[in-house]
Amino acid sequence: MKFLITYVKPYTKRMAAGMSIKFAGAIMDLLLPWILAYILDSVIPTGSRQRIYLWGGAMLLCSVMAIVTNIIANRMAARVARDTTKSIRGDLFSKITELSTAQVEEFTVPSLVSRLTTDTYNLHQTVGMIQRLGIRAPILLIGGIFITFSLDPVLTMVLISMVPFTIVLVTMISRKGIPLFVQQQARVDQLVRTVRENIAGARVVKALSKGDYEKKRFAHVNQQLVAAETKANVTMAATPPLMDLLLNLGLTLVVVVSAFRVNNGLTQPGVIVAFLTYFTIILNAMLSITRIFTVFSRGIASAERIAEVIRVPQQLKQVTSGHVSEAYLAFEAVSFHYPSSKETIHDLSFTTARGETLGILGATGSGKSTIAKLLLRLYDPTKGQIVLEGRALQSYAPSELYAKFGVVLQKDVIFADTLRENIAFGRDFSDEVLWEAVKNAQALEFVQQLPGGLDYLLESKGANLSGGQKQRVLLARGMAGHPEVLLLDDSASALDYQTDAKLRQVLATEFASSTKLIIAQRISSIQHADQILLLENGELVGLGDHETLLATNLLYQAIYQGQTGGEALVS
Repeated sequence: MKFLITYVKPYTKRMAAGMSIKFAGAIMDLLLPWILAYILDSVIPTGSRQRIYLWGGAMLLCSVMAIVTNIIANRMAARVARDTTKSIRGDLFSKITELSTAQVEEFTVPSLVSRLTTDTYNLHQTVGMIQRLGIRAPILLIGGIFITFSLDPVLTMVLISMVPFTIVLVTMISRKGIPLFVQQQARVDQLVRTVRENIAGARVVKALSKGDYEKKRFAHVNQQLVAAETKANVTMAATPPLMDLLLNLGLTLVVVVSAFRVNNGLTQPGVIVAFLTYFTIILNAMLSITRIFTVFSRGIASAERIAEVIRVPQQLKQVTSGHVSEAYLAFEAVSFHYPSSKETIHDLSFTTARGETLGILGATGSGKSTIAKLLLRLYDPTKGQIVLEGRALQSYAPSELYAKFGVVLQKDVIFADTLRENIAFGRDFSDEVLWEAVKNAQALEFVQQLPGGLDYLLESKGANLSGGQKQRVLLARGMAGHPEVLLLDDSASALDYQTDAKLRQVLATEFASSTKLIIAQRISSIQHADQILLLENGELVGLGDHETLLATNLLYQAIYQGQTGGEALVS
């Protein structure tokens, strides 16, 4: 609740103005039955048409004012709800971008997506309804009771006798409803996860003819969500009929008592008419309050889920550290394991000088990509230290650190945008720099043939490009601007040997001053590296240039034999 108040606070003046207008409209609604009772009991018996027209005009004026004020107040409430949700959604998105990779994996991507969409929508509904009905309903309820008390205290006490029962009812159901809505949102997360997996793996599903299996899997998850929604909604749906029962019992008692009072001359017929009208107003106000509780319960559940993300502490903190090493780039006894996993890298140490090329080779699961993630500080080592330009990696601000890198990750992403924006990626590069990057990435020939060139619109994940074309676009993004450190994680796997050889020539000549870390599956991609780091099960088992390892390292010799049959590699 405090979380939501924090975001609503900047709009308190606007909310106060809207609620004041809503208050005025509610008063107009309350005046109508009172005027009607006055006309029936005091004006009509006089036979004065002028007074009837006068008080009838007053009723018309109150009706018009009630309609106009409600429309104005509702529009103001909608604007406040919109702006509040916009702020929450913006802060949530910013926080998500700042989460460490481990934190994203802990929350899971589907859960973050549903919090950013479904949960923020629930908060929008909550903020809007609180303003629209949160003032009007209580004013109609309290005002209706107050006016009926002034008309006939005895009948009012009969009606009020039902209020404690309704309060207990709403409280009990609301306490059960909030946890159920939390469970419902968790099922929404699971549904989003299933849909994302199915869409991302659509080709695999079709290739293996697993469409029926995926439909059954979705049906199971969908049924779980339906069950959770049904349980939550059925629980909250019990409120209106039970309240109807209680209030109608009160109405029955009021009618019975009022019949005796009119018969005994203790109450006038006009008062009874007004009283029944006020009872209808009070009944609708109580039903509106139950709607508020239902929406509020869902909103509180969503607010807690959003607050959980926004308030999570920053995991990768910047530390103060001066000059710690003479090395330009070094791993010093680095060990690392993923959450709930065994150690992926153990006691890894190596040094790379500025401008050198370091090739990283190893079997699948040996820890090659983990080195890239640690160097980009997507994770922090569990032991040891990483040094860049003589400073501990943790001492860099994120903007300072990432400005040094040009990166092509193993599972990189192409966005649904122009080729220009996919390469520049928010950086202020001229067309000359972009075309140079395209040329260096060996993508010039196919980019020039695209309609519009750099303005060609790419589909999400580069669906309108071939595998080799996508990889060259990603290479152009990483090479644009000649970064200080060029990190290429299996970035040439979709390239033919000739294109790969041209790319290596460009790296050697055009990027001679950049420090290059090349993670590869093929020895041909790293044979000219100044150093080759050979990994096995997360441990360093070889370090040296191609000739040294080929002469002294049995594992390197085995990989070489497997890839070339013992023949000399083509440079």
